[in-house]
Amino acid sequence: MSETIDWLPDGTPYSPRFSDRYHSENGGLDQARQVFLAGCGLPAAWAHQPQWRILETGFGFGLNFLVTWAAWKADPARPERLHFVSVEAYPVSSDDMRRAAPRDPALRPLAEHLADQFWGLLPGVHRLSFEGGRVLLTLYIGDARAQLRQQLPTVDSVYLDGFSPKCNPELWDAYTLQAVARCCRRGTRLASWTIARAVRDALSQHGFEVQKMPGVPPKRDNLQACFAPRWEPRRASDAWARPMALPPIDQRHCIVIGGGLAGASVAYQLAQRGWQVRVLDQAEAPAAGASGLPAGLLAPHVSPDDSLLSRLSRSGVRTGLQHAQALLVPGRDWQHCGVLEHRVESSDGQIGLPRDWQLEGKPATEDARPHPGRDWSRPADAAQRALAGLHADQPACWHAQAGWIRPAQLVRALLAQPGIHWQGRSTVAQLRQCASDAAPAWQALDAQGQVLAQAPLVVVATGYGSDQLLPASWPLQRMRGQVSWGTETDDLAQALPPFPVNGKGSLVPHIPLDNSRSGGTSSTGWFMGSTFERDIDQLPPSPADQTAAHAANWQRLQALLPDHAKALAPAFTGPQTPQLWAGVRLASLDRLPVVGPVDPVGQPGLWVSTAMGARGITLALLCGELLAAQLHDEPLPLDAKLAKALSTQRLPSPSPA
Repeated sequence: MSETIDWLPDGTPYSPRFSDRYHSENGGLDQARQVFLAGCGLPAAWAHQPQWRILETGFGFGLNFLVTWAAWKADPARPERLHFVSVEAYPVSSDDMRRAAPRDPALRPLAEHLADQFWGLLPGVHRLSFEGGRVLLTLYIGDARAQLRQQLPTVDSVYLDGFSPKCNPELWDAYTLQAVARCCRRGTRLASWTIARAVRDALSQHGFEVQKMPGVPPKRDNLQACFAPRWEPRRASDAWARPMALPPIDQRHCIVIGGGLAGASVAYQLAQRGWQVRVLDQAEAPAAGASGLPAGLLAPHVSPDDSLLSRLSRSGVRTGLQHAQALLVPGRDWQHCGVLEHRVESSDGQIGLPRDWQLEGKPATEDARPHPGRDWSRPADAAQRALAGLHADQPACWHAQAGWIRPAQLVRALLAQPGIHWQGRSTVAQLRQCASDAAPAWQALDAQGQVLAQAPLVVVATGYGSDQLLPASWPLQRMRGQVSWGTETDDLAQALPPFPVNGKGSLVPHIPLDNSRSGGTSSTGWFMGSTFERDIDQLPPSPADQTAAHAANWQRLQALLPDHAKALAPAFTGPQTPQLWAGVRLASLDRLPVVGPVDPVGQPGLWVSTAMGARGITLALLCGELLAAQLHDEPLPLDAKLAKALSTQRLPSPSPA
């Protein structure tokens, strides 16, 4: 549940849980600017840096973040990328955040942008993106000590904040401060408003040089510290978490193999970080493979136990929504319209949601505040069921943070980023390590052994073609999918539900067709599918396979939307069959993507982002950001346990050459 807030007569937010106020209007701003920002030597310390990483304990209403963001915007010498990582056990609601927004004209619009994204904050890691991805807020929702010990981000500054040690002693104890210290590099500066002796002693014990500084009234003293341990700090030992040694900025050239969603996502993230990226693809144009799906769904997976895949899909959906809003045209390329899921295979009538997502609390209690899970998914209401033609006994849930998207349009928008160079008709048959004058490099060769491109970093992200360039010991599987589709008449458009429906199969109606973009008559289409044909990669499908695919899609639709299927019956039972689209996807045996270095010791500079399976729309963007974060030693965009579940280290070790 979102945190309960009391409001004092002067408008100050007050926490009944900790019996302490969050901040006052002017006092909070003075503290944010003088104690934390200036106390860490900012903005001078971050001048002309490629990135700056700040860790805060206690997000509250985000005042320190807003002040830091505003300082970044105003600084002509600002770093290219600002990472702000904050821990919060009890997040407030977006409505309360708007109520507490500072009146300062430089901060209020930033507070509105923050409140717009401040939803669905279940326990775990949430990445919020601002300024076109140049300001990234990573929220760790949960116990500070546990979150920091698990995530271990490397940071350049620390804002040690939160309710007072007397009110919230666990946030300030030696174990939490040890977890903070493990995130610091030598030279990391720390600032806090408290000078409690126990805090100073714990910081000194864990490698900080601590000093008192003149305080911000009414405080007489504040605390500043610098991480300068007498020992050499140790970082995470797992190979999947270690960044590669990056070449100088003017030598950061990369080859990305694959021009679909996975490859475009990696290319986009690396180009944003200053890399010159050459995208190699065997096709003439981007999104010629499985990413050429005419229309698909961006929607979370749900499960009663909130499984790993469910949590991963939410991170992917949040990332996808942010990119779609920034890069695409709503109503033409995508739509945040919500998706209804009919749980066709539910034998007990359950809708697949965790129990506490389905229940509303009783009035006049803390539980009456909406559960953050319901921001994502909740039981479908009577009106939504009626529009889908479902009865009360048919299990269905509503995904509010979901919609349809045209993947090819997203791919083209990602590849339009400056620094990305498209090279079509370039089939990579082999990768070869070589020595160059500057540094070790990789060459991408065609079938005749000719060099297509050379760079110190190669990322294999070519969908089902990736398996030919990756270790043979990796258990990867090809799957063909086929989608039936047709043009909507006016009558058919009115007969179909106004939103997409998924379950076992899916129906995505009312999608603008390409002729409406090129000045032709505006029309819309419906898309139904998709089949899952494991270990089959024949393209184009044979006539017999096409007939079987239409039959399978039609059968699924009759179970998914019994009433609405009648409107599409003529397309499948009449003299003419629907049109068909087919593509081949690559999946791992555990149905999770594969992201990270292939062999960081034996093959440095060879990375991979592939095996998205049937969830490329949901996961490819997230995987591209994860790869870039690992490469640059940035805070990860998702829970470290989820990142490790996607790691190449879970797969069999590559055989020696």
